[in-house]
Amino acid sequence: MARRPILGLFQDANYAAEAGDALKRAGVDQGDFDFLTDAPYPEGAFGERHERHRLYVFPFLGALVGLTVGIMLTSMTQMAYPLVQGGKPILSLPPMAVITYESTMLSAIIFTIIGIMFESRLPKLKKGLYDTRITEGYIGVLVNTEEEKLSEVSAILSQAGAVDVVRENQDTARA
Repeated sequence: MARRPILGLFQDANYAAEAGDALKRAGVDQGDFDFLTDAPYPEGAFGERHERHRLYVFPFLGALVGLTVGIMLTSMTQMAYPLVQGGKPILSLPPMAVITYESTMLSAIIFTIIGIMFESRLPKLKKGLYDTRITEGYIGVLVNTEEEKLSEVSAILSQAGAVDVVRENQDTARA
């Protein structure tokens, strides 16, 4: 089945929340619609689903990779070029600790940045349906539904108080 986007534009956040509730009552899956705004609203303000994130995994994995690389780099370097100085051991922990700490932090930071990009779904290669009026203060309810249900979803959005309902092929949409 081909799925097509449809966008309802609302001037009031309460009407947008009512549209979300009406879509749920109509049997539209919560993963099939999303709210687009130009301003940050508190999480759950529109009754939307709770988004799970896994951002905490990225710095942890990065730290483990950095720790491993740091230990391997310092120990393998000291083993490859054994310079015995005054009877000290070849693998000296204080200098290893500094390099290992720095590589752990560097890797954790790099993995955190990658995690932020991944969790933010950046870069977004596939452009979706968008209307420039959202940047002017309107609230968009974007619904991805089957072609057979487009008119039903359009009616639900209009009944909920949508100022305009935009489909993919209209001129006001920005891809």
